[in-house]
Amino acid sequence: MDSYIELTVHHHGTPYSLHMSASATLQDLSSTIETTLNIPVENQKLLVSPNPGMQKAPFQPTRLDAILPLDSPKFKITLLGTPAQAIANLHEQAASNRRREEARASALATARRTNKPSVTRSSGIHTLSDSSTSYTFHRLLPLSYLPNPNRSLQFLERLRDDPGIRAAMSKHQFSVPLLTEMNPAEHTTSESRTLGLNRNRGEVIELRLRTDAYDGYRDYRTIRKTLCHELAHCVLGEHDRAFWDLTAQIEREVDRADWKSGGNRLTQQEFYNPADWENVQSGEEFVDERGWTGGEFVLGGLREDETGRRAGTPAMGTESRREILARAAEERLQKEQKKGTQDDGR
Repeated sequence: MDSYIELTVHHHGTPYSLHMSASATLQDLSSTIETTLNIPVENQKLLVSPNPGMQKAPFQPTRLDAILPLDSPKFKITLLGTPAQAIANLHEQAASNRRREEARASALATARRTNKPSVTRSSGIHTLSDSSTSYTFHRLLPLSYLPNPNRSLQFLERLRDDPGIRAAMSKHQFSVPLLTEMNPAEHTTSESRTLGLNRNRGEVIELRLRTDAYDGYRDYRTIRKTLCHELAHCVLGEHDRAFWDLTAQIEREVDRADWKSGGNRLTQQEFYNPADWENVQSGEEFVDERGWTGGEFVLGGLREDETGRRAGTPAMGTESRREILARAAEERLQKEQKKGTQDDGR
């Protein structure tokens, strides 16, 4: 009769004693492990130390006493492998998660089909339902490199949620991917100040929210009128008669649907009225030259992204943005130098 050898196999920190025939092979050891620990042969890896090291399926029909250092004090067999039941449990869990996600997606699709957008009109006041999620500003971006970007975000949110703006955007089906603030320093010259820009028929709308010194925010009434002007550029680019008629129509719609009257402040200190609209009417400030079209525009690349990183800006229209910024910086520098010369002459 053949003699027997006793081997200890360690699996997940637990030792298992296996009795093997003295003439057993590596294949026999693998089959015994499959029967005893319910780990399929193809899932088994045997780490034998100090040698011959890692053994993987398919295992060779080599005798154990010829390959295993049974007499070594450092002899150890470590089994790496997952039991068949654990694998089955993982497959069942994955299938359950997949069924749950499919059921959720089906429920959402059903809800979208049954909940159709509706607009109820009463005495000129629009009550919006799901249409407000389609015809709105889908992203608000304050300039993170300017002071207090959270206050600018509050201002942008107030414009987005303004009942008059929402009603006008729903009526004209305006859907604007990005509403962002304008850096006053980049759009101010010695002759004029730009209050807003509309790029590529409503791809991006910029608004001058802050004062030139960044020490406060401009009159909400003026900014909302500027926004009405820029929304009109989603339809018409040039400042012709049709454009001004549409702008006036949007302004009337915003005023009529603004049941909050648009006179509330976010805080008692946040906003003040520096006679902004009077400056526009007197010619000191102008809303914009016209709607900007042409070129490609990457959302977030116009200013700074959320991390404050400046992105590249392609050329648009007849004059590139880089040229406009360079011209504005040069004019500011000349103005500062002229002021410095006057101060030195006193």
